[in-house]
Amino acid sequence: MQKLMGLVRRCVDDYRMIEPGDRIAVGVSGGKDSLALLVLLAGLREYFDKPYELEAVTIDMGLGMDYSAVEELCKEWNIPYTIVKTQIGSIIFDYRKEKNPCSMCAKMRRGALNQAILDRGFNKLALGHHFDDAVETFLMSLLFEGRISCFQPVTNLDRTGIIQIRPMLYIHEKTVDNFASRMNLPVLTNRCPVDKTTKREEVKKLIFELSKTYPDLKERIFGAMQRLPLPEWEPQGRYKRPKDEADP
Repeated sequence: MQKLMGLVRRCVDDYRMIEPGDRIAVGVSGGKDSLALLVLLAGLREYFDKPYELEAVTIDMGLGMDYSAVEELCKEWNIPYTIVKTQIGSIIFDYRKEKNPCSMCAKMRRGALNQAILDRGFNKLALGHHFDDAVETFLMSLLFEGRISCFQPVTNLDRTGIIQIRPMLYIHEKTVDNFASRMNLPVLTNRCPVDKTTKREEVKKLIFELSKTYPDLKERIFGAMQRLPLPEWEPQGRYKRPKDEADP
């Protein structure tokens, strides 16, 4: 855990994600990424030189998921927890019967999450995107949209005044998997009807196959994103290319 908190702190410092007095909400879906981020930020706040508040917020899409284990985890780490109940799942799949639901679902979840954060007076939203997510998003933009683009480490949402931060960008996905397993995090099964059938899954498989021939593929893409740099991707602190810290 100390090693991963160190990577989170380096990412936070490189992109100046946290300032003293920040009130940070972590968007918790119940997946391994958001739960790992929640625990790492909870651990980091104990010794970070910039004090901040932390709370977990879940958008319940109405798909019948049980968040009681997540609630217990939050109690263990002394983290306030809010569940916002919605009918997003029913609207997307039952009422509208969307053939390509991911974009609209993401937009509705973001809207509900941002509103919940504003209602509770938070100024920052921490999201669990990791190293692999960034590489995959970059390739998705290139392959499917013909654009060189990716989400930003720090995003200012002008309409709401909320700042989105992504503190796990220096951590690989399989490292997150190992951490979630070792910490026995209560990872929930995704009940979305289209889980594992998205364009992201296609790109993930493509990267896996290409990496057999080009082992440093992901590291090279990530480094290129910072050196180009994409908007807001140039680190402000000292940066070294993230190495995979996962156990064999």
